[in-house]
Amino acid sequence: MKQIILTGDRPTGRLHLGHYVGSLRNRVKYQFSHECFFVIADLHTLTTCQTRDQIEKVSGYIREIVLDYLSVGIDPAACTIFVQSTVPAISELSALLGMLVTAPRLERIPSLKEMAHSAGLTSMPYGLLGYPVLMSADILLPRANLVPVGADNRGNVELAREVARRFNHLYAEVFPVPEIEIEDTLIGTDGQAKMSKSLNNAIYLSDSEDVVERKVMSMYTDPQRIRADIPGKVEGNPVFAYHELFNPDLEKAAELKERYRHGKVGDVEVKKELARALNIFLDPIRKRRGNYASRPNLVLDILHEGARRMASEGEQTLSLARQAMGLDYYPAIREEAARSGRTAQVLEGLAFM
Repeated sequence: MKQIILTGDRPTGRLHLGHYVGSLRNRVKYQFSHECFFVIADLHTLTTCQTRDQIEKVSGYIREIVLDYLSVGIDPAACTIFVQSTVPAISELSALLGMLVTAPRLERIPSLKEMAHSAGLTSMPYGLLGYPVLMSADILLPRANLVPVGADNRGNVELAREVARRFNHLYAEVFPVPEIEIEDTLIGTDGQAKMSKSLNNAIYLSDSEDVVERKVMSMYTDPQRIRADIPGKVEGNPVFAYHELFNPDLEKAAELKERYRHGKVGDVEVKKELARALNIFLDPIRKRRGNYASRPNLVLDILHEGARRMASEGEQTLSLARQAMGLDYYPAIREEAARSGRTAQVLEGLAFM
């Protein structure tokens, strides 16, 4: 029996090389060895994006992300791709799990304060405080065994593990305790922080050849190297980090590294070779993306099927959770009302509640 993986992305823009290095390349591999659920977590965006203008952009970002998935080789026939808000069971499970977590426990998760600060929030909204609980529901609804996440989300998955153990202890063994896999990171073009949409230091999977070359030529290198004949530092230099990851000509990359150390090559030549290598890597991704984008109903069809699969999976999990908790009395009430022919009267009697 295949292990289950849950991971995903917030729809805040197109995906970039950092996403590829950290997660996407592993998803392509895992989709055939595991049962994979990839969530596009639109509800999570509401914790920091609250204006109507911001929310209206989300649908466009969702489409961009699905096209990025397809372009790198994620196969919707081999995995389940779904939008978080199209599966109501996630919200119901989040409500149930929230009863098992205290506010002080949530306040100890470091990433929440960082998210509030990055969004310019002066106080913690209830939704942001509950972000890790909702993420726990994302993870536990498909009963995931493995959750690949960035290091900044480790605390959220640790909470999901705690909640799973607490639920199983109080009621019954419903949820596996998921393992955590920390994803790799890629430094941004500024050389100062990991690649990020918000920091404007990203090379996107869908960037054109010209855009890629422009971004590479402006990349951070060794600030102490003011002339090509001065020996340069390779360690910590993002240009060479990218060469190691994306240049298919390993001998050429090693030669440039050695020449750079001895002051025998300029930054321009090193960067031009990197831009060439990146465009070789990205060209088939861009072509596949263009082919998929030309099919107007493709993304909607994929997301519709993904929502159907996830809803079916989620209802099974919720049924097990309700039974374990003793919350499975509603079906009995409906069945009894229907059997006795008093459905309308029963519903009218409940209308005041």
